[in-house]
Amino acid sequence: MEPTGNDPPLLFTPINLRGIAARNRIVSSPMCQYASDDGAPGAWQLVNFGRFAMGGCGIVFTEETAVDVRGRKTHECAGIYHDHHVPLYRRITDFIREQGAVPAIQLGHCGRRASQHGPLKDRAPLTEADATGKLRPWQGLSASALPPTPGGNIPKAMDLDDIRDCLAAWRAAAQRALDAGYELCEIHGAHGYLIHQFLSPLSNLRTDGYGGDLQGRMRFALEVAETVRAVWPPDRPLWFRVSAVEGPGGVWGIEETLALARALKERGVDAIDCSSGGVGGEQGLAPVPRVPGFQAGYASEIRRVSGLPTIAVGMIREPAHAEALLREGHADFIALARGLMDDPNWPLHAARELGVADPLALVHPREAQRLRQLEQHAREYPRGSAVAVPYGTEEQAPYSWDTGIAGRAARRA
Repeated sequence: MEPTGNDPPLLFTPINLRGIAARNRIVSSPMCQYASDDGAPGAWQLVNFGRFAMGGCGIVFTEETAVDVRGRKTHECAGIYHDHHVPLYRRITDFIREQGAVPAIQLGHCGRRASQHGPLKDRAPLTEADATGKLRPWQGLSASALPPTPGGNIPKAMDLDDIRDCLAAWRAAAQRALDAGYELCEIHGAHGYLIHQFLSPLSNLRTDGYGGDLQGRMRFALEVAETVRAVWPPDRPLWFRVSAVEGPGGVWGIEETLALARALKERGVDAIDCSSGGVGGEQGLAPVPRVPGFQAGYASEIRRVSGLPTIAVGMIREPAHAEALLREGHADFIALARGLMDDPNWPLHAARELGVADPLALVHPREAQRLRQLEQHAREYPRGSAVAVPYGTEEQAPYSWDTGIAGRAARRA
């Protein structure tokens, strides 16, 4: 569907989410920063996530935030498992909101992917040789006692008490997120983390009510959704991130995801964030190619079958591509992660490219005022026009549009 000459770009059309309004459909996707101190954010998070709000995003996620201290991948991962975390996150959410964006949090638990180094050290398992002071390896939790990778640390298979305690941690984290000023919450059920470990038959070998067939393997995910929705206010949206298909050799595919999406919808989930990967094996699925919009087809199918709004994410770099995905009904939101790291002002630049009437309305008036001057100067001196730059009261030099300099002629002796 092509926009008419009078239609504003759908990418920049405001949208209501329960009682929350987003100024546009651009989402800064959660990106782990590995820069927290015992889960707590600092200046890095304020600046990093604040710049996406300043750049014009409609919804700004901070990062995947652990609901329990054991649910972090590394000692540097974000968490919201202490009450003293709340005012530190409030500083960030207040700033995001002041810039006109919706502050959003993604709550998660890494499960068996616990006790690792960060990506700069290839996520290698922590060992006692790595221990410094109180920073020691710890045992993760999972659906079954299977390592995340060959030779990886063996997690504890969660018993019913562990599941009960974990659900209580999700409940407490959701309440803290609310107290911290977040307006949108997303449950991380993808990327081989704890919820995904319960969903996949490759990582869930249980024989009780939390394993076996699809309904059993979905039980933990649905209980998490019910737990968070019971805390999260009715006027605030709840999203859920899925791995629509697993990684190479995985067996969880789109049909299983559609069943999960329908069940989540019944439990008050408002939208599905469509990612992929995280659990692999030696069976059926091929690798997902990292091409522009490589996960948008999943968003389209989930949206069509479940009737839920969806978020398309993955290598969407061109504004016209983002707009087409919305216009053609494949998704309701466009999320960017590394693209925003490369260009935090992507929304502003996209607004210009798509012909928004006043792109500078996306940024703070202090910035807009100076940027309007920049545009004014460009109008006053169009490229190629004859320009002379003064060197004195009686001396001027012609400006060159090729070299960008007004060269002073050599004086004759």
